[in-house]
Amino acid sequence: MNPTLGIYLSVPFCRTKCSFCNFASDVFSRAVFDRYIDRVSQDIANAPRLARDMNARLPQQADSIYLGGGTPTVLEPAQLARLFAAVRRQFELLPGAEITVECAPGTLTPVMLETLQACGVNRISLGVQSFIDAEAAAVGRLHKRSTTLDDIARLRAAGIANLSVDLIAGLPHQTAESWQKSLDEVVAAGVPHVSVYMLEVDEDSRLGRELIAGGTRYHAHFVPDEDATADFYLAACETLNAAGIQQYEISNFARPGSESQHNLKYWTRQPYLGFGVDAHSMLLASPPDSNLTAPRAVRFATPDTLDQFVAGTPPNHTPIHSPEALEEAFFLGLRLNQGVNLDLLAAEFEKESVDKAQPAIAQLTAEGLLQQRDRQISLTTRGRLLSNEAFQRFLGS
Repeated sequence: MNPTLGIYLSVPFCRTKCSFCNFASDVFSRAVFDRYIDRVSQDIANAPRLARDMNARLPQQADSIYLGGGTPTVLEPAQLARLFAAVRRQFELLPGAEITVECAPGTLTPVMLETLQACGVNRISLGVQSFIDAEAAAVGRLHKRSTTLDDIARLRAAGIANLSVDLIAGLPHQTAESWQKSLDEVVAAGVPHVSVYMLEVDEDSRLGRELIAGGTRYHAHFVPDEDATADFYLAACETLNAAGIQQYEISNFARPGSESQHNLKYWTRQPYLGFGVDAHSMLLASPPDSNLTAPRAVRFATPDTLDQFVAGTPPNHTPIHSPEALEEAFFLGLRLNQGVNLDLLAAEFEKESVDKAQPAIAQLTAEGLLQQRDRQISLTTRGRLLSNEAFQRFLGS
């Protein structure tokens, strides 16, 4: 059976750069938008040649498109339409394909909403982060609670009811009470999908750098501590699961049938192709004939700066051989609540290779990070909080 493709389009442009953001996005002059669309469209047209150069198989049928960023809806409607047209010229989009666009509340003008409908968009991911206006403002978000609720109502009226809302646990000024209010708001809004992320503290965001330095800019001294943030995450799991928005992945919750089909490709190692700044791809390698040492897949990524991307810097690529593919099968599959089946892994990889992970599985189970039922292993609630520690045990096992 030939696999279908997921297509990711990166739009790294924003109205403002949020203090917590560690993505390759920023505020740029609109003068660069057309050049960027030209470059992305050219890359889409050249996708078959790129796949050949990577010695990879490129499915021609796609069943998901995801426009992320950045904020894709800061583009002009005609520019957004050009991206979709470029995809449809190169790939066959299957009926019922999931087509998602990330959107910052307050960027859905009437013309933009009409454009999304005309392009076949059937899913919107709203970057809300908090329903508490003061918390949203503290990290540079430009919308208010009322803006988000109005956007949700207008999207439903336009026939786009497959909606996802992003929330972040651990924002400055957040308390257990205010976090619960955001959770109650998202439940009351009736959206079928919610993503909950814990604030990342690293050198790639202004807020992260300030926290590491022990400073007070960007409201850093009002960020909850790690224990409080973990408690917020657990409260989200309890509240959303109780409301029928069931957790299916470490950061993702959905009503039955509303799971993100595009993101599931990442966690189940299905082929996907990314275009634009800092876009990542994974394609299966061309059939290796009888060469057992040939790569199983190839991963590659475009430059993470706008200047390098527009200048035509080629993507870097990494061949994935069987040992690396098995490691990925563990740490990507364990992101899902259902976990991974050891018998299925043994059928895909050599049984002896899978058996080498048994000491790590036994140790993680003893530590309460992993649970096993028959041949199915999955993270515990504590394991999801310490997932990076758990995943590390499968590297080089």
